[in-house]
Amino acid sequence: MFLGTHTPRLDDKGRLILPAKFRDELAGGVVITKGQERCLYVFPVAEFQRYAAEQSARPMSDKAARAYTRVLFSGAHDEVPDKQGRVTIPPTLRAYAGLERDLVVIGASTRVEIWDNAAWEAYLAESEESFSDVDTAGYAGLPTEAG
Repeated sequence: MFLGTHTPRLDDKGRLILPAKFRDELAGGVVITKGQERCLYVFPVAEFQRYAAEQSARPMSDKAARAYTRVLFSGAHDEVPDKQGRVTIPPTLRAYAGLERDLVVIGASTRVEIWDNAAWEAYLAESEESFSDVDTAGYAGLPTEAG
């Protein structure tokens, strides 16, 4: 499981050094693709294969499913991190997510997300109220207001 928030920088060659605590799980290879809210999703290869199979099971007659899978797969880039834990983010994905130099890399359970620092701060600011309003009673194991 990927957890936490990290603030690496993109180097001049478009490379990102993955946070040390994520490297072992990502060492066998990653798939980087467009995420929602203009971030990038980074999946370990096996998790991307599982997610891809789940998406492929949706009916091709579903217009929204076709659109989502087109964007997801057409933007996907796979590679194996180098010995220093670096991955190259292709120019098209950097442009999609507005990545310049200062990044935020977050653990998001089964995937890692890469955000432009300013975009992440804006996202947090606008999402705080809805996060506070979520009724966690329906989520197993999470505390409720009463508990």
